[in-house]
Amino acid sequence: MAKRGFILETQRLFLREMTPSDLDPLLLVLGDAESMRYYPKPFDREMVQNWIDRHCRSYAQHGLGLWAMVLKATGEVIGDCGLIWQEVEGHQELEIGYHVRRDQQMQGYATEAASACQDYAFNVLGCDHRVISLIRPENIPSRRVAEKNDLKVVQETLWRNIPHYIYAVQRSESKFFTTSNFSKVEKSKLQV
Repeated sequence: MAKRGFILETQRLFLREMTPSDLDPLLLVLGDAESMRYYPKPFDREMVQNWIDRHCRSYAQHGLGLWAMVLKATGEVIGDCGLIWQEVEGHQELEIGYHVRRDQQMQGYATEAASACQDYAFNVLGCDHRVISLIRPENIPSRRVAEKNDLKVVQETLWRNIPHYIYAVQRSESKFFTTSNFSKVEKSKLQV
């Protein structure tokens, strides 16, 4: 079972709500020019603080957001991953997002965390439609993560004035979906 205060546990990771103490570790991820090359620019300290604040508001409002990605072996924050509501072409979509510190990339952490988030969306929250990931076409590493978790490109869109692929998997097509009855409380967590 997950350690107290943690949202999800995988073989090598804990995902937990971000806190103000995550500013410096997340700055190493979101402030890195190479890691953030698919964003308009790397984040500065103020932008990372705003990022943490945004997700803390999302936890309070929706019960979800991107969570701090913590290595079990060391307790070190190496990125973020989670579920966040995004407006895409006039519709609210539940997105799986992830960022991993450059020195920890290519070790399967994003895939591991994202698969746990997909499982959580369908089997804990009771998401009854699809989950997506918005990925720039040239972002091959993020595309691989989505594809390893059975998301497929369903559309290209201009999101925030930048071309993105919408990767998606329907609940009925997810290898993580198991049939069970969800309580009204669990379903209410998905209200936008």
